[in-house]
Amino acid sequence: MPAGLVVLSLLAVAGCGREEGGYTFALVPKAMNNPFFDFARDGCMQAAEDLDGVECLYIGPSEHTEADQVQVVEDLITRRVDGVAVSPSNAVAMARVLVRARDSGIPVITWDSDLLAEDAGLRTTYIGTENRAMGVEQAKLLQALKPEGGSICIQSGGAAAMNHNERMQGLRDTLAGVVSAAPPGERLEGQNGWTEVAACPLYTNDDFPLAVQQMADVLASEPDLDVFAITGGFPQFVDQAYRQAVEPYRERIESLDLVIIGADVLPMQLDLLVEGLSHGQVGQRPYAMGYRSMEVLLELVSGGSVEDPIYTGLDVLTGAEDVEAFRAR
Repeated sequence: MPAGLVVLSLLAVAGCGREEGGYTFALVPKAMNNPFFDFARDGCMQAAEDLDGVECLYIGPSEHTEADQVQVVEDLITRRVDGVAVSPSNAVAMARVLVRARDSGIPVITWDSDLLAEDAGLRTTYIGTENRAMGVEQAKLLQALKPEGGSICIQSGGAAAMNHNERMQGLRDTLAGVVSAAPPGERLEGQNGWTEVAACPLYTNDDFPLAVQQMADVLASEPDLDVFAITGGFPQFVDQAYRQAVEPYRERIESLDLVIIGADVLPMQLDLLVEGLSHGQVGQRPYAMGYRSMEVLLELVSGGSVEDPIYTGLDVLTGAEDVEAFRAR
């Protein structure tokens, strides 16, 4: 059965709309097979326990499929849930759907990834990472490790995912020393010594095995590559496959001849950082995104107002000591 049909059948079983004396709010990830979004789900469920009269309906495509996510949101609008929090896979396509939500009086917020600026009026606020700043932090790590610059490959998510395009813009702009007009920024062609190799950027569409294969292919075809920078967790989420892909380059990694900078700080990624198979991770706070989404939707249906945007913060980790302190929180 196609992934979208699986999701919709689950939605039908779960049921939507206002429960007796309460509200049902939907938290829609890009994909339900992504471990990053599991933490947002957990935050959403905890908020539902803590907040009186709130049900968290966590629902989305079983795999990263833009059309399936659009269909999920369309179905939620038809069933008239009390509020929707969505992480758009395709900002343009999602905006077209959210016109229906606005016309139906259903409050909408975005989380993790936002709409384009011209469509921001279709949602009340964005909750999550300041994505351009995330790319800036990755670039700062690279500048410290490779002050003279070098060749770089950027691996991203979906080409239409605003969050990853904003991260790429922050990364590129900071390395180049410019401020570009719009995401994903201008390609690095020698600015401040930084040059993107011809095969990159890479787009994984949140396909983790593909992300590992892309990484392995680039490392093999670009023996003098200086930096592999990842805007999401993609290859690291399948950590055993990632280890196999980078282990042949351990000597280069340990000598800083090859630098790898990742995004997110999930448990398996922290292990990779401790093992020296990454030089730094810039982490988001997905649990907070899920929790705050429920709080904000409740505030909106109760007639309140909220700030826009609502940033949940970043964590920058560069070694075992940082990991130990992070895990002790």
